[in-house]
This record gives sequence, structure tokens and C-alpha cells, in this order.
Amino acid sequence: MCGIVGYIGPRDATPIILNGLKRLEYRGYDSAGIAVLENGKIEVRREAGKLANLEALVGREPLSGAPGIGHTRWATHGAPSARNAHPHLGNGGRVVVVHNGIVENFLELKDELAAEGTVFNSETDTETIVHLVERHQASGLTLTEAARKTFKTIRGAHGVVLISADEPDKIVCARIGNAGGVVIGLGEGENLIASDIPAILEHTRRVIFLESHQMAIVTRDSVRVETLDGKELQPQIHVVAWDPVAAEKGEYRHFMQKEIHEQVRALTDTLAGRVDFERGKIRLPELNLTPEIARRIQKIYITACGTAAYAGMVGKTLIEKIARVPVEVVIGSEFRYCDPIVDENTVVLAISQSGETADTLAAMEEGRKKGALLWSIVNAIGSQAMRVADGSISMQTGPEIGVASTKAFTAPLVDQYMLAILLADLRGVIDEKTRKALVADLRLVPDLVGRTLEREAEVEKVAHALKDIRGCLYLGRGINMPIAYEGALKLKEISYIHAEGYPAGEMKHGPIALIDENMPVVCIAPQDPWHEKMISQIQQARARNGTVIAVATDGDELVRGMADHVLWVPECPWRLSPVVTVIPLQLLAYHIATIRGLDVDQPRNLAKSVTVE
Repeated sequence: MCGIVGYIGPRDATPIILNGLKRLEYRGYDSAGIAVLENGKIEVRREAGKLANLEALVGREPLSGAPGIGHTRWATHGAPSARNAHPHLGNGGRVVVVHNGIVENFLELKDELAAEGTVFNSETDTETIVHLVERHQASGLTLTEAARKTFKTIRGAHGVVLISADEPDKIVCARIGNAGGVVIGLGEGENLIASDIPAILEHTRRVIFLESHQMAIVTRDSVRVETLDGKELQPQIHVVAWDPVAAEKGEYRHFMQKEIHEQVRALTDTLAGRVDFERGKIRLPELNLTPEIARRIQKIYITACGTAAYAGMVGKTLIEKIARVPVEVVIGSEFRYCDPIVDENTVVLAISQSGETADTLAAMEEGRKKGALLWSIVNAIGSQAMRVADGSISMQTGPEIGVASTKAFTAPLVDQYMLAILLADLRGVIDEKTRKALVADLRLVPDLVGRTLEREAEVEKVAHALKDIRGCLYLGRGINMPIAYEGALKLKEISYIHAEGYPAGEMKHGPIALIDENMPVVCIAPQDPWHEKMISQIQQARARNGTVIAVATDGDELVRGMADHVLWVPECPWRLSPVVTVIPLQLLAYHIATIRGLDVDQPRNLAKSVTVE
């Protein structure tokens, strides 16, 4: 994913764009650039590396004016470099573009343009867009019409923003398919464009979200939204309540650490207004779930990618155990290729922090084609996954800046727990006493997470002991098996240590061969229905001289006697235990990474959301 910011209005665009890009740097950080219309000429500054490098360049070679566009890049075509950084100028120097997505037919277009004499100055697919626009302008088309014709030519999913020195009173932008979002911020005598809300929040909270195959012509005083065929539309204006301060680190060293500690508040907000503790009822009005629909459901597919998929695995256990509905978890990138058996009695539930993950959106589209009911659990309000769904649940976590997801993992665990109770209630498969007991357990969640976070210093001590490891095995069973996957992923993402999550019962079917004195084994062993089986796995690891790090319930003397290190968690209802057991694993990965001197918030090769295949 890449970050895009645009501005048109009376102010100098440069500081506005650079500040907006800071809010979006988590979306791409291998290069950055800015283009501003200055005295009738487009001035461009681009630099490899993080945004600070671009800021330093702008300090040495200032530029000012408006309109302007900026970009932070996560490379897909062409190596990370200043040459490949956006924005890209046309050969005439009068049109410039920033772009999020992949031009799937760019080689074909590049050959065609090169044959006409177009000179390419980068290795990127994006450059074909600006050259196509220039070619159409040369035949007499306006920027809007040249852009429209170009948008119809390029294949794939895109977010595109263009400015022209010959038409300085407008910015043209478009969203095509499931590439990163395009958000237009409505100001007074000025307007902004961004790929995500945080970039423009300090300037306005009134926004328009472009839908797929829509384009907009943005001036200082107006926004015209059209289809790619030129039909004018009346877009909905949304008012966003996010506070820009929420995107600041505050007292914490990293966004990731801040977001780990924000989980108490995030989970409190997740419950607020949705849980009636007096009546033992769950309310999820945005899901649009009726008793008739609930009774009709015969199967649920949960589709997601990465961390969200592991959250879905926990959800499978919760929904099957509580609501007695069969659930299958399918990775988003595989869903449309496995020809899933889906009909009108099937739900496709997508889980996504950004709501813009290309593979997850494609899975939703496949579900729609087959007649499924679409649900989504999404953090980014107004995102594509929320808008295309028949019903949705908002995670209520606020902006998550750190690339490695934390609070956007625990929130959907609770969301799915509530969904399971609501489904069970509407389907009539749960008695009142059981329902009230399950609902009452939710009251414990924020306190349990808070008490777990208070033990960060103990986790940091274990991190110091493990800082030099070269590999690690994570084991879990039952509802905590996905937590083994998630714990291993966190270590890989930010510490660059090879780690593997595994079902503990499968250890003796292969992975046990890896265990020796140099292979730490993290065993997730709370007091749950699988506890006795996990004890057996710990014993097997110890018998092979493995170093055992156990996540265990307070007071578990059996585990204490067998483990080299224990990450203690409070006693917890087993169905909600993943919300608690994952916390020390988040902290462990975080502290190992910081001890090793790594960039926790922006790990190499990763971006916050993947909006290309």
C-alpha cells in the first residue's frame, strides 16, 4: 500500500502535504515525493528511504505553491529509489501523477508508448499513466477527459491523482477496483485528497469516499464526482469523529507499544453500546441481522489475510461452539481460486483492519457473485469492505499506525464472541441462563487485559534472555492454537527471527525434530479444556532439552515447575482467553525487536495494508 495526499486551495501545499504524508508513512516508506505547481511550473522533489529524507531534500531545495500532490511508496514495480519514487512527470513536464495499485497491462502499454517515442524515466508501471494522459491531451482533450480515457485503458485496481500545469484550478482523482481508498476532504475555500483519513483530519472531518469506478474533479470550491463514463453523481458526505491526537505516540516509544496498551480502551469501546449486561443481550445493529436471516444461515466462511485470518480462526471456534453454525476459514488470496461452495444460505465474513485489503475485497466480491450474504469486521470507518457488506461490525479501536497489528487483532476476537452469542440467541440454540453467563463474562475483558499489561516488565526480562535466538517454535491447542500462529507472526514481522506457529498436538509429527537446547519453544498453556494436553507437549519439549517459555494462568504450579520462563496471565473464561494470552506475545515480540535495535513501527518489506495482489 502507498500513501497519497493532495491539496488545492490558497495555502502553500508543501507543509500540508508533508504533514499528511507523516500520518500515512506507515502505508509505504521505501521512498517519498512531492509535486507542487510553483509559478506555472510543476516542481518535483523525490527521495529514496523514509519521509525524513524527503523533508531534508525539501529543506535544501524548497518549493511552494498549490495545487500539490505527495506520495509515500511501497514498491511493487521497480526497486526502491528516488528514480522510481512518485510523483511521476510526463515528458512534457506539464502533468504529474501519484498512484496506488498495479497497472496490470503496463508492459503492453509501455511498448506501445515507447514505439511512439515516449521516454520512460523509471522502472515503474505508474509512469504509463502520466504518459497516456499526456498523449490524450496532445490530441486536444482536457485533463479531465484525458484522465477519463486513461482510466478506461489501464487494467487492474487503482487509486490515481493527477494535476496539470495547464489546468491549475483542479485536481483529478479516481478509484478503480479495490486498490487503496481515495478520500476527499471538504474544507472552506480549499479541498484535500488522501488515501486514508488520518492525513486530512486536522484540516476537516467532512469527507467523501470514492467508490470503485468513480472519479472526481476537485477545485478549491467544489467537488464533482462522476462515473468513468461521465455521469454526475451525488456522493454522500460523511462526518468523521476521529481525533488527530489519537495518531500521536504520546508517552510511548513506538506506536506499536502505544497500541498494545490502548487495548484496554479499545476493548471497552468495542463493548460500549453493544452489550446489555442487565438483560444479558448483545446488540449489533449495523449487522442488520434478523431472526429469519440467522435461522437461514447454514454455513459461514471467514475470509481474511495475515493477523486477521488468525483472528478468524479463533472466531471459528467461538461461532461453532456457541452458535452451532459450521465455519470455514479461508485465506483471502485463496478464496476466489478454490471455487467455494457458496449460496444464498452462506455468509462470507471478511475481517480487515483497513477494509481495503485487495485479496479480502476480492473474496467478498466472489461471495457476492455466488449469492452469499456479506458481513465485515473492519476498523477503518467508511472503508470499502464496510461499504460493500450487507452488514458490518466496527472494531472501535481508532487508528492503528504500527504495521504489526495488535489492537486490531484483539477487537475482532471480542466482536466474533458477541456475534456468536447474537447468532445463537436469534437461532434459538442457546438457553437464557447460558446466554447471560456468556454475556456477563464480557464485563471482565478490559480488566483482564489491563492486569496482563501491568506485567510488561516481566515480559521484557524474558525478552532480554531471548534476544539472540535464531528461531522459535510456538505451540497452542484448541482456541489458543491460532494464538501460536499470531505470536510467531509478530516475532517474524518485527524481530526478523524465524518463528513457526504449530498445533501442539502435531509437534510429534515433525517439528519435534527441531527441538534442542538452541530452539526455544513458546507453549500457550492457560487453564482451558486443552490444558492437560499442553502439559504433555511441554514435557516433550523439556525431554529434548528445549528452552520452554510458557504462557500460563496465575498460580499454575505445574507449569511453573516445568518451564524455564513463565509469562503469567490472569484467570480467564476459556472462550475469551485468546484476548489475554496474545498480550504477552505481543509484548515479547515488541521488546525483542527494540532490544535488537529494529524499527518496530515500520518493519522492512511490510506495509500496513496490502492493496495489490
